[in-house]
Amino acid sequence: MSHDELADKEPSSSEEFQLAPTGSKFRSLSPAPIPIPASPGIRSLVDSVSDETVNVDVMASHQSENGSISTASSTVSLLESEKAAYEFLAQTPVRSTDAHLIEFSEALRTVAKALRQVAEGKAAAQAEAAEWKRKYELETAQKQQSKIRGYSSCISNNLDKLASQLTLETPAPDQLGCCGKHGICAHQVLQDEVPGPIPRSNHKVGGRKAPFKLSWGCNGDKNGQHKHDFVSFEKGDITTAERSNKQILLKWESPPQTVLFITKPNSSSVRVLCAEMVRWLREYKNVNIFVDPRVSKELLTEDSYYNFVQTWDNDDDIKMLHTKVDLIVTLGGDGTVLWAASLFKGPVPPVVAFALGSLGFMTPFPSEHYRELLDNVLNGPFSITLRNRIQCHVIRDAAKDEIVTEEPFLVLNEVTIDRGISSYLTNLEVYCDSSFVTCVQGDGLIISTTSGSTAYSLAAGGSMVHPQVPGILFTPICPHSLSFRPLILPEYVTLRVQVPYNSRGHAWASFDGKDRKQLSPGDALICSISPWPVPTACLVDSTTDFFRSIHEGLHWNLRKSQSFDGPRD
Repeated sequence: MSHDELADKEPSSSEEFQLAPTGSKFRSLSPAPIPIPASPGIRSLVDSVSDETVNVDVMASHQSENGSISTASSTVSLLESEKAAYEFLAQTPVRSTDAHLIEFSEALRTVAKALRQVAEGKAAAQAEAAEWKRKYELETAQKQQSKIRGYSSCISNNLDKLASQLTLETPAPDQLGCCGKHGICAHQVLQDEVPGPIPRSNHKVGGRKAPFKLSWGCNGDKNGQHKHDFVSFEKGDITTAERSNKQILLKWESPPQTVLFITKPNSSSVRVLCAEMVRWLREYKNVNIFVDPRVSKELLTEDSYYNFVQTWDNDDDIKMLHTKVDLIVTLGGDGTVLWAASLFKGPVPPVVAFALGSLGFMTPFPSEHYRELLDNVLNGPFSITLRNRIQCHVIRDAAKDEIVTEEPFLVLNEVTIDRGISSYLTNLEVYCDSSFVTCVQGDGLIISTTSGSTAYSLAAGGSMVHPQVPGILFTPICPHSLSFRPLILPEYVTLRVQVPYNSRGHAWASFDGKDRKQLSPGDALICSISPWPVPTACLVDSTTDFFRSIHEGLHWNLRKSQSFDGPRD
């Protein structure tokens, strides 16, 4: 088509615009009005501006001889149309309302996202707690099964020998005088978990272990009479009808035959007293004496007379001590009692603790009158305090798919989780029976028995508790919080202290002040009350000895009395 034909042709009314030739960079737009809705919202305005084509009046472009294109009039018209559109948007009366709605919807999305994150975190924590509980129960079950398999194998290989030993060593019910109605007998509480043969020792021990019976004393009466606690339900009311003072009495069924001595090291006065007591017991009471290897060497160095003293050679002998020893005598302070208790991973014989240390919360017996005091204990009956111990398992994060088989730690005072040499705050997550309790941020945490309430827990602000109160003390060490107060939990709970993965440093656990273990992020410590308490003999009774210890050791509530010559009502 020629240029003249194009000039004579008129555009069709149905055409809105006409494209430029293929090689051109611009296209001509035919004029058309801008469509404006009656009351548009901000979203509809944005869509209208972005989707609709703004038709502006553009003058016919013509190609000059040098090929240039004139676009000045088109640019001016386009700018004027855009200005009109922006003025309309600025004059829209509902713009502010739509902005508030958008802001409100964004806020709702933020809240929904936060709630979703909280729900996911809670579900993850519950799942992790359930996994730790399952792993701990699996570990306990496997340990029990391994013990049962070991005992079964031993019994099957030595069945005849075991039968003869049981016939010789197990007293008959009528000989024990135990009916189960008046107390707790020795073979029910302080014997092995599973009966089995006793391995031979290098030393001969005369006779068998002395059986005894524990009974509840009433109002300090030691004549064997007692009362039982029971709850009555009458006319819809639950009342405690009768209560005893729960003083526990130990009565020997036969005289004790073997005594174990545990002494404080590096003390000449303790060494002299130990030699004197060993000689007296051997000559006047005709009992067998066990000592630790250090004391045995000291006694034999002093005099060859003490060649009757027995000791142990290895860890296997220590594990069987409770089958040979009837009574433990400690000469030292509370640390000596802790050391004596640590030798027994299961049942512990009664402990008679003589005060030769500093404070002595667990050592009520004065050494000056040891003959009279030991004679009363050997003859019985006498009051005892059953001191609970805490059983601790360390579970490593690297052993999630396999059970750690290391032996648990038993503590008589406390287990402490601290930051060690790290300069960062200790970050610990605490769970109680698989329920999240709190996050400890400070210098550390103390999980204590009631016997340990007068030790490190007391220094950290914990309360003093009677040793026969069944409970676990939960005491933070210098927490970075004004509202983090110590707690006393019931004795049946299981605590799990875990170092979180985002912790800045490691934590360290110590058990009665020794055997420190490093806890890396992901590691956990499981704590519960051990079934094997430490029975300690009382000078008078449990309560009297407790108050005497805090009065003499801590000068509890020591104050000058108010004068009587002041003003009166």
